[in-house]
Amino acid sequence: MKKVLIIGGVVLVFVAGGVYYTQVYTKSFSPSATVDFRDGDLKIQVIYCRPYKKGREIFGKLEPLGKVWRCGADSATTITFAKDAKFGGKAVKAGTYNLFVIPNEKDWTIILNSELGQWGAYNYDKIKDKDVLQVTVPVKTLSAPVEQLTFAAPGKDLTITWDQTQVAVPVSF
Repeated sequence: MKKVLIIGGVVLVFVAGGVYYTQVYTKSFSPSATVDFRDGDLKIQVIYCRPYKKGREIFGKLEPLGKVWRCGADSATTITFAKDAKFGGKAVKAGTYNLFVIPNEKDWTIILNSELGQWGAYNYDKIKDKDVLQVTVPVKTLSAPVEQLTFAAPGKDLTITWDQTQVAVPVSF
């Protein structure tokens, strides 16, 4: 019995160490970032992981067109509204949501979903009934590629830029 406990303990230490190492090691490929959007009393915060292009074709290849994507790497991207707002012209209540997208060649569907704690978008079909809004925004093609996925808040828009693609979602209250 003592032998089984010792072996079990050693295995547990190796498994825990492997999980920790994997999380730390993979984070370096897509570091976490936080973007704050402020307009008077309106505050929006986006927390996401920033994958790199690394010479890959992103939209249509790495991220298939017409399929739900977590809009980042690792855990699904989250967006927090400090107060009720309009996102893409549609009302959204104060709170925290997962932000998913469906990239297409000419437009993207931006989805806010209330089921938090998602890893990627692998279970989206099981939680799509928790969508609180969907908006469609046009794609802007950039002349030069952007190496790392970037959320920004210039002016009154929340922008998502990666590779040669940029979309902007109007935000107001």
